Amino acid sequence: MDDALKKRTLMVHGGARRSQYGEVSEAMFLTQGFVYDTAEEAEQRFIKSGEDEFIYARYGNPTVSIFEKRIALLEGAEAAFATASGMAAVHGALCSVLKAGDHVVAARALFGSCLYVLEEVLTKFGVEVSFVDGTDLNAWKNAVRDTTRVVFFETVSNPTLEIIDVTAVCEIAHSVGALVIVDNVFATPVFSNVLSQGVDVLVYSATKHIDGQGRVLGGVVLGSEDYIRKTLEPFMKHTGGAMSAFNAWIMLKGLETIGLRVKAQADTALRIAETLNGHEKLERMIYPGHHSHPQHDLVTSQMSGGGTVLSIDVKGGKEAAFAFLNAINIGVISNNLGDAKSIFTHPATTTHQRLKDESKIALGITAGLVRISVGLEDPDDLIADILQALG
Repeated sequence: MDDALKKRTLMVHGGARRSQYGEVSEAMFLTQGFVYDTAEEAEQRFIKSGEDEFIYARYGNPTVSIFEKRIALLEGAEAAFATASGMAAVHGALCSVLKAGDHVVAARALFGSCLYVLEEVLTKFGVEVSFVDGTDLNAWKNAVRDTTRVVFFETVSNPTLEIIDVTAVCEIAHSVGALVIVDNVFATPVFSNVLSQGVDVLVYSATKHIDGQGRVLGGVVLGSEDYIRKTLEPFMKHTGGAMSAFNAWIMLKGLETIGLRVKAQADTALRIAETLNGHEKLERMIYPGHHSHPQHDLVTSQMSGGGTVLSIDVKGGKEAAFAFLNAINIGVISNNLGDAKSIFTHPATTTHQRLKDESKIALGITAGLVRISVGLEDPDDLIADILQALG
C-alpha cells in the first residue's frame, strides 16, 4: 500500500492482505499456535521468522499484524506492536527501555493509571521519576539531566486538557539524549501526527477512539523499526502483553471509520463548548478547540482539530456535579472516552480518586470537574440535555 495515500484511504485499506479465499473483510485468525511442515522448518522459524511466518499468538498473529501495519502507515511510523490494553502499551513502552538508576521526567498531569506506573511501579525497581508542570518549558529544561533516559507526557492531559508543546519538549529531551514517549490518545491519530514533531515513541489506548464503540480493550506502541523489534517486542513477547486476534479485528473495523467519527464528535464538542462558555452554573469550561482555551494558539499549531473531549467545572462542588450527572438523560456515566455514546465522568471520585487532595488541587481536578467525552448523538439533543441537567 502506497504510504503517500491520504489518511482516510489508509484507514480503510492500509496493511490489508487476503488469504487464498480473497475475503473482502480482513480474516480473523483465532489460533494460539501455528503448524510447521517439518522439524527443520520449525527450527528455522525460531531462529528468524519471515514477514508472513508466525510461531505463537503471544509473539504475533496475522490479524494483529494487519492492524499493526495499518496504524503504522496511518502515523508514518516504521513499525508498531499491538498490546492487550492501553496501559499494557504505556507499561511496555517505559519498562522495556528503563533500568535501575535511570531517570524519567514526566508531566504531572496524567491519567491515574499512568501516574501509578510512574510513581509506584518504576520507583520500586530503582527508577527515579521527576514530575513537572508540562506547560512550563523552563521546568522541563531544569528537570532533565545526563541520566534522564525517558521523557513522558500526554499531548493533551487528562482530564484538564492542558496542551504540551510537543516540538519544544522533544528538543529539550533530545539535548540530553533522552527518549520521548508520548500518549496521544486525546489528540487521536486523526488530529495529530506527533512523530513528525520529534516524538520517538507513540502510545495509544486503542480502547478509546480506535475501537470507538466500547467493545474491547487494546493498545499500540509505534516507533522506529529498531526500537519496536529490538527493544519493545522482546519485552512484550515474554511478559505476555500482546493483543488478541479478535480484538485486533475489532480495531481494524474501528480504523475504517475513525476519521468520520472523531471529526463529527469534535464538531459537536465545539458546539457544546460555544454554548457552555460563560454559563452561569459553571466556574469554567475547558475545550482545546475553543478560543477561550489559554493555549488555543498552540492547539491550532500542532493539531488539526480540538478533539472529542471537553471538561466543565460545575459551581457547587461535588454535590452540584453529582446532581448534574444524575440529571443527564442521553449520555452515560462511565469512565471511558472516545465512544460513540457520550460519556460523563467525575475524575475526582473515579479515574483520579487515588490522588491526594493536594495533588488534585495542583492539577486542577476540583470536586466540581466533569469530563465529557462527546459521542455521535445529535448535537441539538446533547446540548438540550446538558442545559436541562445544569438547570
